[in-house]
Amino acid sequence: MKGTDAMTSAQLHLILATVASTLLCVLAGCVDDGPRLSNPRVLTAPYDPEAGELVWAIAPLRNETGTSAIDALAVSDALAHAVEQVRGVRTVPVNRTIETMRSLDMRGVTTPGEAKRLAQAMGVDALIVGSITAWDPYDPPIIGLTLALHADPGVLVGTRGELDARKLSRLSTEYIDAARSRYVGAPVTVASDVLDARDHGVLLDLKAYAEGRADTESALGWKIYTASMELYTQFAAYHAVRTLLDQEWVRLATLSEAASASD
Repeated sequence: MKGTDAMTSAQLHLILATVASTLLCVLAGCVDDGPRLSNPRVLTAPYDPEAGELVWAIAPLRNETGTSAIDALAVSDALAHAVEQVRGVRTVPVNRTIETMRSLDMRGVTTPGEAKRLAQAMGVDALIVGSITAWDPYDPPIIGLTLALHADPGVLVGTRGELDARKLSRLSTEYIDAARSRYVGAPVTVASDVLDARDHGVLLDLKAYAEGRADTESALGWKIYTASMELYTQFAAYHAVRTLLDQEWVRLATLSEAASASD
């Protein structure tokens, strides 16, 4: 009986010790609850949110690399997906753009006038026209993209509605005429990137992009984006859209300063 009591007491001490050890492990964070999760970087458009989300369309990208190994439509779809992730902007499928171009008997978008015609036919606020300028799918991969944003600058106004009618009226006549004619005469913003994965600056951008998107516990981790051209293309599309939006932030800031100076 005493032996049984002693064994029971020993077992009780063992159970208590196990519970205490587990609690300490939980408090110390040593319990494996799976891969560490984090939010991916998200782009934000610089436009007035009170006007609602703007709708952009993407014309099929032109292949200017000299190689026929590129699926330009797949790259265009990746670009559309990147735009769709931007806060304040929505996009339409590239297939819809292609269908509209066919209805207009338009084989490509080569001039600002054609961009305006296509955007108006689709009923979108802006149209991205671009090309693939470099392509090497082997590790380390290389991809180059050039994008031009065509829109009426009066639609793409800033986050505080800087370009209202009264402020525009205070600007010089030459400035107003130039701004209003850009939809027909030139893109609102142009961005161009060649992303070479041998460049450490590109790799740092890629690592930041992969945060929240790649399994950091896997063997490759964030470097999986250099091992897959499809994934690297997704990064390149994001990077190109980010560059385009950075240019838009600068453009709107410049317009805001010009409008304020006219007060």
